[in-house]
Amino acid sequence: MKPSDRPNLKIESDRLWSSLMELAEIGGTEKGGVCRIALTDLDRQGRDLFVRWAKEAGCSIKVDQLGNIFARREGRDPAKPPVMTGSHLDTQPTGGKFDGAYGVMAGLEVLRVLHDSGYVTEAPIEVAVWTNEEGCRFAPAMVASGVFGGAFTLDHALGIKDRDGVSFAEALKAIGYDGKEPVGGRKVGAFFEAHIEQGPILEQQNKTIGVVTGAQGQRWYEISWTGMESHAGTTPMEGRRDALVGAAELIVECRRIGNRPNGRSTIGVIESQPQSRNTIPGRVFMTVDFRHPDDGELTRMDAEMRAAAADIASRHRLEVKIEQIWYFPPSPFARELVDSVRRGAEQAGYAHMDIVSGAGHDACYVSRVAPTAMIFVPCKDGISHNEIEDADKADIGAGAQILLQAMVDRANSP
Repeated sequence: MKPSDRPNLKIESDRLWSSLMELAEIGGTEKGGVCRIALTDLDRQGRDLFVRWAKEAGCSIKVDQLGNIFARREGRDPAKPPVMTGSHLDTQPTGGKFDGAYGVMAGLEVLRVLHDSGYVTEAPIEVAVWTNEEGCRFAPAMVASGVFGGAFTLDHALGIKDRDGVSFAEALKAIGYDGKEPVGGRKVGAFFEAHIEQGPILEQQNKTIGVVTGAQGQRWYEISWTGMESHAGTTPMEGRRDALVGAAELIVECRRIGNRPNGRSTIGVIESQPQSRNTIPGRVFMTVDFRHPDDGELTRMDAEMRAAAADIASRHRLEVKIEQIWYFPPSPFARELVDSVRRGAEQAGYAHMDIVSGAGHDACYVSRVAPTAMIFVPCKDGISHNEIEDADKADIGAGAQILLQAMVDRANSP
């Protein structure tokens, strides 16, 4: 479809912003952020609100066995695979108003514009709400879109338990979103995801639109150190088997390993036992998150970390157990869809640049089964996964406008 043939469809930025702010009240925190953890009652409330709004925009609703929600606006040819967009509604414990929610509300705004104008695309349009993108309650992240994309089995996802022993399946049933539709297994014509950048690059470069060419690869680890508890006052330094020292040295090594071009390394969780100020720690649990856009470099980071851990354990007479709980290879996006986002930004006159996503997104797993692209907009000071996460209304609207144009063009393409 040529731009000259596209109807003059316009996003209502004020309506989009208002919807984001109303959604943010569900799980809103005193500091202005959002705590809406996956498969809690607050998550249910957010889902219910989206479903109500989508129905008001003339959509049918389906929910699959992992709680993924699909709001569908029918096209002239229902047999054509849908052009889909969407993101997630769950947040980090100290999350913001925009991470995930923006992609869902931008998709809802596309539905509303089409509904209000009475415009019908050739292929159907769908907006997806993916379950448990954040992974802070049920690890790993993006597990539901991962099953959709064939990376995990349904049984594996349903069997994941949180730290209180509640399974994914039990939590789904508790909030009433244990749907009956199969997860995946159907053709998707294209998938677009709009998202805040969650980093500082677009703002620093004074760009409104990030044309996302792909996402970094990731490896997540859970590491357990075992030494021996002993008295802090009577045990000589040379006789100690201090598990926390082993973890501390690996933290420093992981920082060094991640300090390479385009590398990322994060230790997000560390727990020592027995948590007594005058007892040498005998057990430590920690997590490691490695990221890199080059799979070869990511593999080298893995090898360096394992070698460092073995050396540390040997020197301090410790046992170390390293479990890689998640491997997510670098994800290049579909060139034709990336090009369409870039063209849309050029035609609309928005300053734009190509960018690689430093975070994982549901789009990365969907890209395994459908052509996929992402649209980034700036966030204030590059801050995300934080209650002060913020974005500009004009940028939010610009990203949604590019999404609308790209989806309509794709849905009307032969």
